[in-house]
Amino acid sequence: MNLLIMSDIHGNKSALLSVLKKVNAKHRIDACILLGDIIDYGMHSNEVIDILKGLSYPVLCNIRGNHEDAVVNENYERFSSERGRECSKFTRSILTQNSWDYINQEMSDRGFYEFECAGKKCLAVHGSIEDEFWISLKPEDELSVYQKYDYVFSGHSHIPHYIEKYYSVNNKNARNKKKVIFINPGSVGQPRNLNPMAQYVILDIKTEKVILDKVVYDILSEQSAYKGQVDEFYKNRLEMGI
Repeated sequence: MNLLIMSDIHGNKSALLSVLKKVNAKHRIDACILLGDIIDYGMHSNEVIDILKGLSYPVLCNIRGNHEDAVVNENYERFSSERGRECSKFTRSILTQNSWDYINQEMSDRGFYEFECAGKKCLAVHGSIEDEFWISLKPEDELSVYQKYDYVFSGHSHIPHYIEKYYSVNNKNARNKKKVIFINPGSVGQPRNLNPMAQYVILDIKTEKVILDKVVYDILSEQSAYKGQVDEFYKNRLEMGI
């Protein structure tokens, strides 16, 4: 059961196309998990949505990120900068009806979703249980609140991680241990781990084989779409992965 896990595409068409080209050439994908923030920052939010609508495999979960939530509700107060607020307002202004239909009908209106896959209890959350939209789940956090799950998939930080945590339970067959696997695929379109490549995860949920992968994409092509619509910061950061 191979899952493609993507988060934080952020309107970056070139990055998304490069991920899908590599993934479809190298893997048999059974389903996809989308962890939010498919829009904003980038200049191709509508095009990204069109690409996602055309995926050839089912989407197991498709949750909102803080950017979808802010744009839908026109609530920009929690962005950390004025450039972020203005960028999201611009994104709202250019969304097509097709994009609005996708956000409102195909994406969950929440930032978390519980589901089962291959007998595993899973949680998909854009941020964290503490705050589904705005606070990231971090490896250094105290994570016992998640121990009822087998897998926890999260985004928002734009920094990939893979963590295994073990908790004490009354299960002699498992030597009284309960394992939870935490996966953040990083960001497809706006990475912040000092690596500008588009980042994602391939997971075989049954065997627990995890590939935290990266792919080069045409950054210059994506930057060429920025023509003063938003602060140049969002264009320039693509080169450095910051």
